[in-house]
Amino acid sequence: MSIFDKKIDRSGTYSVKYESRYEKFKADNILPLWVADMDLPSAECVTKALVKRASHPIYGYTIYPERFYRAIEGWMLKRHGWRIDEGSIVPIPGVVPALNFLVTALSEPGDGVLIQPPVYHPFFRLGKNHGRNLIENPLKLTGERYEIDFEDFEQRAKEAKLFILCSPHNPVGRVWEQEELEKMAHICMRNGVTIVSDEVHADIVYQGQKHIPIASLAKEIAEITVTLNAPSKTFNIAGLNTAYAIVNNSSLRRRLDMELKRYDLTMGNLFGIEALIAAYEGGDAWLGELLNYLKGNIEVVTKVLNGSDCAIKALRPEATYLMWLDCRTLGLDDSELEEFFIKRAKLGLNSGVSFGKDGSGFMRLNIACSRSILKEAMKRIKSAL
Repeated sequence: MSIFDKKIDRSGTYSVKYESRYEKFKADNILPLWVADMDLPSAECVTKALVKRASHPIYGYTIYPERFYRAIEGWMLKRHGWRIDEGSIVPIPGVVPALNFLVTALSEPGDGVLIQPPVYHPFFRLGKNHGRNLIENPLKLTGERYEIDFEDFEQRAKEAKLFILCSPHNPVGRVWEQEELEKMAHICMRNGVTIVSDEVHADIVYQGQKHIPIASLAKEIAEITVTLNAPSKTFNIAGLNTAYAIVNNSSLRRRLDMELKRYDLTMGNLFGIEALIAAYEGGDAWLGELLNYLKGNIEVVTKVLNGSDCAIKALRPEATYLMWLDCRTLGLDDSELEEFFIKRAKLGLNSGVSFGKDGSGFMRLNIACSRSILKEAMKRIKSAL
């Protein structure tokens, strides 16, 4: 029996996924498989580190110690083959806040911000929040895999100041190949576009695939790139609000630093710091177990949904613990599709259109839960159909 098979009751823990489900779905009997955190226990090395730190009765203002930076350096080298310099690391309170800080630090009102929908919904708020012009380069679904429309990307890049890359991609689960990353980077270089790469799902990548940090491809690409990452998705510690940017270019790094200081966001979360160090120093074996378990969960979903008699098809993800469900053959509009999952399947998923209009007819399913819960979810879908 896997350590991940045990159902863990999250009630009373202020979990967004569970405590907000009535507000979101207007029903209490919903199985929530939406918010992108895991209903699976974090690594034992993380919980032990947190318990040890919690035993000290003072929780005061906290610096980022040398060990924090070394842990990030070591993780990037052993997991992704990327040798980074400690001086390029900028601690941040979270990837999503940093996206907003970078938009204000690296562009002006009216500048173009390029994204690739269907994509993580906070990307869409960047334009609205800061008076920037949001430019879309929609991904193309070719068979069962999304591809980049490079001809369109080249045209859109001419209008952009920033390109927000999602790598690996949420929600479609693509791991971008080296050739794809190089083409995007070279187009950005030719057009004076700075790349902000959200790589928070970089460690949840399945066999046969390899995540390549775009900034690791070449020195000249690193000079125009800000990479954002965190142990939050990998080790299920998103509530500890600890992340980091990797910025080779001193000018870009200085501008991000100034923006963080402007809002007095330079102090660390002491538990987040402990968790990151513990995870990156001792979490490899646990991560291997997690990836095997998630692969098994993917098989559960594809076995049920991708049979010839099922109207809903699941795209097999190359990365992330999120599955993109193609529901278009049901013939429902997006509000009807949401209603189908809430009222008939009794499941709380993310509506595809929350990731942009290109997500119409799709739903996003979080598979990071015990297998028995996932099997119950599949049973509910089959029953509803």
